[in-house]
Formats: sequence, C-alpha cells, structure tokens
Amino acid sequence: EIKDIMTDSRVKMEDAIFFCIIGLVNDGHNFIAQAIENGAICIVHSKELDKYYEGITYLKVDDTLTALNQFVCAYYGDVTNDMIVYGVTGTNGKSTVAWIIRYLISRYKKCGYIGTMGYMWDDTINDSFLTTPDVEVLHEMLKEIYDNGCREVSIEVSSQGLDLRRIDAVKFDYVIFTNLTHDHLDYHGTMENYYLAKEKLFKIVGPEQTGIVNIDDSYAKRIIAAANCQIVTFGIDNEADYKANNIKLFKDHTEFELVCKGKTYKIDTNLVAKFNVSNLLAVLATLSEAGYDIDDLIPYLKTIPQVMGRVQIIDCGQNFNVIVDYAHTPDGYEKIYEYINSITEKGKRIITVFGAHGARDYKKRPMIGKIADDNSDVLILSAEDDHWEDPYEICKEIAGGITKNSWVYIADRYDAIRQGIELANEGDTVCILGKAAEQYFKIGDGKVYWMGDDNAAIDILNKYLKGDNNNEN
Repeated sequence: EIKDIMTDSRVKMEDAIFFCIIGLVNDGHNFIAQAIENGAICIVHSKELDKYYEGITYLKVDDTLTALNQFVCAYYGDVTNDMIVYGVTGTNGKSTVAWIIRYLISRYKKCGYIGTMGYMWDDTINDSFLTTPDVEVLHEMLKEIYDNGCREVSIEVSSQGLDLRRIDAVKFDYVIFTNLTHDHLDYHGTMENYYLAKEKLFKIVGPEQTGIVNIDDSYAKRIIAAANCQIVTFGIDNEADYKANNIKLFKDHTEFELVCKGKTYKIDTNLVAKFNVSNLLAVLATLSEAGYDIDDLIPYLKTIPQVMGRVQIIDCGQNFNVIVDYAHTPDGYEKIYEYINSITEKGKRIITVFGAHGARDYKKRPMIGKIADDNSDVLILSAEDDHWEDPYEICKEIAGGITKNSWVYIADRYDAIRQGIELANEGDTVCILGKAAEQYFKIGDGKVYWMGDDNAAIDILNKYLKGDNNNEN
C-alpha cells in the first residue's frame, strides 16, 4: 500500500511511490537507489533502467510528470472538480488579488487561499515555501482546504509553476492576468519566454471558463488572442468591461467610480495607491463574473484587512511615514514610489532601505537602484535573500544604477531599518522594500529566521518613541 508521494529522493518517507522527474538540473532517474533507501517501494520512470532492485515495483510511463499529475488526483481525490477555483497570474498584484478574492468570498462562505503568504482557510494560515507549490504538495494543500469545508479557493499561479506544470491537474474556473513586467529572467531567459509561461494559464482552460485580463497591460491583446476561454477585461486607461473612472487617491483610502454592465458604482476602499485600483478592479470583475453582486460587495471594500507586506503603513504614533512593501521588480518600484511621492510633502525626504535577491535576475539590480535613486534622498542598502552570493557584492551591483545620491551598506537588515527610521524627521517617509512580511532569509539551500520588515519596523519604532536608541536588537 502506497502511503506517500516522493519526488525528492533525499526526504525519508514510509512506503512511498517515487516519481523520477526530469528537472532543470537533476534527473530523478539518477537517484532511484537513494529514493529506495529513504522509503520508496514503487518507482515510476520513463527511461530504461540499468538496475532493478528486488522487492520494488516498477512502472514505466511515457512522461513521469504527466503520471504524477494523474496520480495526485487519484491519491488525494480530484477535489478541484468540486470547487470553484480562481487562478491569478502576473508579475505584480498576484498576492493582493488572490488574498482579497478570498477575503470577500469569506464574507459569504468558506474560501481557501494558496500563494506567497502561505495556504489558508478561515483564520488558519500555514507556511508555503513556494508561490505555487510542487504538484504533490499543491494537491495535498487543496485536499486539506477542501476537507476544512472550503468549496472555493484562490491560487497564485507563478510563471515557474506554469512552466514546470505544477498546476496541470487543477481545474480552474476563473483565470486572472494582472500584468507582465521585468522579472524572473534568470529562469526564463527572455521576456518572450516569460510571457509564454504566463499565457499557458489561459490555454489550459476551455470555453466554459472565464479569463479576466488587465487591458491596460501591453501583453493583454496577446493573452486575449491566445486564450481558449471567454474573456472579460478591466482597466483604468483603456476602455474595458470593468473600468475605473474619476480616481481620487488619498493617504489612507481611495475613491473611484466603477463602470460595468451599464451601471456606475461609487467605490470607497481603504486600499491605497493607483495600482491597487487595478488590483481591486481585477477582484470585482472576477467576483461579478462568478455571480457575486457588486452592490453587496461594496460595503466590505472599506475594511479590507492589510495584505501582509503590501503597501503596509506602519503607524506607531511617529510624526513621519513608514511604508513596508514587497516591491522587488522595476515595475513594482515605479508603482510604490508613485504612491510614496504622493504622500510625501514637498521639501520632505524619502529614505529607502532595500536590497535584492541573490542568485536571480542580475540585470534588474541596477534598474531598481536607478529607480530608488531617482525617487529617494537617502539610500540604505542591506542584505535580502542572499542564497550563495555575497550580499555586499549584490548591493554593489544595485549601486551601479545609483548616480544622484550617495549610498551606505549596512549588512544587518534590522540595523539598516533602524538607521533609516532614526534618520527620519517630521514629515519624511521611510520606505522599506523587498522582504515585507516574509519571516525568513533564504541562505544557501535553506532558510534562516527573520522577524519580517513589518515587525522590525514596529519593534524599532516602539523603541524609538520610548527614547531607547541603543544599538542592541
């Protein structure tokens, strides 16, 4: 009897079935002996094998990844057949859109979430290592969400998750495209490959499903042309099925008119920044198409819970602004600074604390450096997710785009945030970008605990306001 599913031969499992997945770097066929040593009793392979071990069952298939996707449905039950599933893809906005979809549906019925911030139902939040988890992990999560009473679920769908076919066996009902800008080129190589990965989400669905597309994005027309599903659009700058007009941006809320289906709705939301208008349009368009009444949703838009680390305003009573955001792409930087500039009075300073991921997309490092330089008065660079790189070398590459301001490198991220806050005067804005609410650093192949940029800022501000400015943390 099979008791577990194994795709990593290093992990010990009892009576597992091991799928020899051919990955980007490693080929599972080369690790069969290790898999058996760690508990595999059945081997699913696509290549001819040099050695067969006694007492082990072997199944030869044409494609082990296809077989894995088929097996997880049989093993965990094909629960997405009995659920309404929302898939959100795009460079920026995935977390916010998927999170708010879950929040609004949860005003009426149970709804799950899987993405960057973990996987959840009700008030239960569990960690997830990847935005879109590996096949067997994803379906185990879906089964757990289903068993806890959820019949709807919103899922962040990453380009890697699409390219590596992690979602092949998920039955999506609604697929949402937010935008496509420079990111993950360390993996995809080119923007064209990056786009083609995103496009797959709209090709695996059929004419009975619905795609919701940001018509303001330059890739929208290609997505629409490639889609196999019905399409509705949302937008701010172009005519759309769901359009925002008369946008009024404030420091702590946003107002606009939503025009759709021949009606105009007045929207007042606690979300801030223009890009969140686009995110909210994606949510409202999706839920409207799913049968939810916009009039019923509107009252809940004023009290949307903080999406962790996304334009998070940290207010501990200080007389300056502190903003924590997950921005890590050039487009994300442009959008967060648009908001920060709108809330920072003329003559006041913008102080930015930031870094960049190691072992990925080296080209964007000087790009984010330039954007931060163009929009800041003080620049403090620090460690982020170094992986195997020297964080100082990462920051020197970021500094390649810095020509206007001087910059300082502070290795310890807590100390870097503390320095940014201690430099702030009344009316200034301290902008902390990158890690947001993530409570770990990725070092090498593993993780090291980090309290999160949001919690660090709160901790420092509380000490700052009490006059405790010593250097200990």
